[in-house]
Amino acid sequence: MSIKLIADCGSTKSDWCLLDGKKKKTIITQGISPYFLNGVQIEELIRLELKNKIKGIEPDEIFYYGTGLSSPDNIKIVKKALHNLFPVAKIMVTHDLMGAAKALCGNEKGVACILGTGSNSCYYNGRHIVKNSPGLGFILGDEGSGAFLGKKVVQYYLYNTYDPDLMDRFNAKYNTNAEQILEAVYKLPLPNRYLAGFVPFLFENRGHFMIENIIEDAFNEFFYQHVYKYKESWTLPVNFIGSVAFGFKDVLKTMCDTYELQLGKVLKSPMDGLIKYHMADA
Repeated sequence: MSIKLIADCGSTKSDWCLLDGKKKKTIITQGISPYFLNGVQIEELIRLELKNKIKGIEPDEIFYYGTGLSSPDNIKIVKKALHNLFPVAKIMVTHDLMGAAKALCGNEKGVACILGTGSNSCYYNGRHIVKNSPGLGFILGDEGSGAFLGKKVVQYYLYNTYDPDLMDRFNAKYNTNAEQILEAVYKLPLPNRYLAGFVPFLFENRGHFMIENIIEDAFNEFFYQHVYKYKESWTLPVNFIGSVAFGFKDVLKTMCDTYELQLGKVLKSPMDGLIKYHMADA
């Protein structure tokens, strides 16, 4: 029986699972995005944070699902890094959206959505992604994502929109200022991950009308710009995966009811679904 290595790699963190028959070893590493890391950096990260922890084990097959892989050039970058580290393995590298679709839908038809640091969506026919709403990244798109929500959190702060109570809570939690925020967003690396780091402020202040407005507006944007544009969403379950989706699943339920859609699965992470999918594929 072949040894399989499954990877679900987002911008913030990466989940890995080594499958040897029914034995599972899970490892968490930093996030990997070829938009923010070059091939050498990706290879070094995987060597230090993953390969050194599975010494003596060489996977026969690698199934890598990652962010930033809608570009063929980015797929080549990741595939080369993996091949340099695991030269004998059969390697499949594809978009994290396919990983989400397999984890959520298995071999069934459905609409699959990612709401994590970034956001994405597709119609999946049980084998392939047939339709995909354009992913424009955190500056132009990523509606409903952690980066999108975090951007709204800091906008409200910088524009002094919060009431005094929320301003006090924000200052107590983050101890930052406009200069530091602008530098992190416009000058420092990984601004999308930085912005997503403000999402806990929303979780901690649920019930306040300003907080609820930020959340509802962000998800409305996602439903309007993406989900509702798939005609399949009117007849098939709409499924969600990611930390943001899982944390705000009550809002997703309300949104689906409002848009007259059927809410399917809401999962925090694709890994359990991917393990099930690839074990069945053995």
